[in-house]
Amino acid sequence: MHDPRVPETLEGWSLLHQLFRVRWSAWQELAEGERSRIAADAAAHLGAMGRGEAGTTALTTVLGHKADLMLVHFRRSFDALQEAQLQIASLALARYLEPTTSYVSIVELGMYEMTAQIHGRLGEKGLKTGSAEFETAFDAEMEEQRKRVVGRLFQEVPRRRYVCFYPMNKRRGEAKNWYAVAFEERARMMRDHGMIGRHYAGAVNQIISGSIGFDDWEWGVDLFADDPAVFKKLIYEMRFDEASAWYAEFGPFYTGLQFAARELPGFLAGRVPALVAP
Repeated sequence: MHDPRVPETLEGWSLLHQLFRVRWSAWQELAEGERSRIAADAAAHLGAMGRGEAGTTALTTVLGHKADLMLVHFRRSFDALQEAQLQIASLALARYLEPTTSYVSIVELGMYEMTAQIHGRLGEKGLKTGSAEFETAFDAEMEEQRKRVVGRLFQEVPRRRYVCFYPMNKRRGEAKNWYAVAFEERARMMRDHGMIGRHYAGAVNQIISGSIGFDDWEWGVDLFADDPAVFKKLIYEMRFDEASAWYAEFGPFYTGLQFAARELPGFLAGRVPALVAP
């Protein structure tokens, strides 16, 4: 049943973030020829997992101690994510990669305003919430919305150099509980919150994914930009927004450089990999 208090969502790509630390000591103990063979094999496999309608895998370095490498798999289903995970595990390189964390989610488009509008329109037609007629009409309206925004649900990975990923929650503490706030107030705050992001249109690409029921946080956020300073400016400005100031809780941040699969051997040889391979 479509509860008027619960904003509808539209879902797109299934996502799996895999973060690894390279076992550099063990890797460097290998003969140079063996390192080259393993790196080239991994690059070829990751390149084949590249871009297309079935999904893609983005490669990103990670700055700092939390990890060295982040793989972000965009797929049509969880089954396909499992296949991607097994493909990585089967690489000869895998024995030199130590998993540090991972994250499972589905690209999500929140429909706060549209949920209210659809409930209002169907109510004006005399359809009662919870009735079979209401449910059928509601699903039809949502399918129309899905067709309208399908490009945002299954967008290509932005070809931008810098990447920032972090998970987050809406607060459920004793003093402030997002889920206890009236729908209209939540909708207003999210509308105001979205206006800040629009100020950065063109400077940053944002992919929001829902993880409630899938992982330890409620949402994952991936940001892509040509200038990493944009991440700081955007997130700092949003901290003053009501929805964030009172209700947002942030997990760890992972920041690095997106690079082409063919550049993996260079990365494993100690060189900064390029976004586009020469």
